[in-house]
Amino acid sequence: MGRIIISRSPTSSRNTSLLSTHKVLRNTYLLLALTLAFSALTATASTIFMLPAPGLLLMLLGYYGLMFLTYRLANRPEGILAVFALTGFMGYTLGPILNSFIASGTSDLIMLALGGTAAVFFCCSFYVLTTHKDMSFLSGMMMAGFIVILVAIIANVFLQIPALSLAISALFILFSTGAILWETSNIIHGGETNYILATVSLYASLYNIFVSFLNILGVTRND
Repeated sequence: MGRIIISRSPTSSRNTSLLSTHKVLRNTYLLLALTLAFSALTATASTIFMLPAPGLLLMLLGYYGLMFLTYRLANRPEGILAVFALTGFMGYTLGPILNSFIASGTSDLIMLALGGTAAVFFCCSFYVLTTHKDMSFLSGMMMAGFIVILVAIIANVFLQIPALSLAISALFILFSTGAILWETSNIIHGGETNYILATVSLYASLYNIFVSFLNILGVTRND
């Protein structure tokens, strides 16, 4: 008696793929919302208790160390705890920055930066989710942009030019906007199947946009 081979139809495979994609997207947005809330909580605590700035070395060690830990645990349940540790730490680093705005009487700029960040995220997400456009072509431009930003940051360490600092912040906003478009497209087209890694990518982009807006608004107000 011959074997009966049951093959999965293209329609069934496509539906399964769509369900998987929607699950990753849903879990990503849920975890992103929770980590943003936790980050806001640690930033508020850091602001209220006026915790000292971590310093460049500690900030780099904390960020990259926790980022490495998150990537190592991304396929395990412990990865969620690593994400909260990372975003909580980044929220703590915002405290001294926010305190400087509050102390100078420009706390209204914090809300402007927050509103600008939210607008960028929702517009980018809405565009990709409604058009389903493949944004993978941005990867090459983003790599070039990253190199330009890195060179500009190194140059500004020695030059300390305010105009260059503003340019770097503007480049960070453009780069992070592209990263949101690319990551969202990557999720809905099945390129990213790990919602923990997707959450970290989107969070980092939002963090960079918020801090860059603060820098631009702060310099403009001081002028």
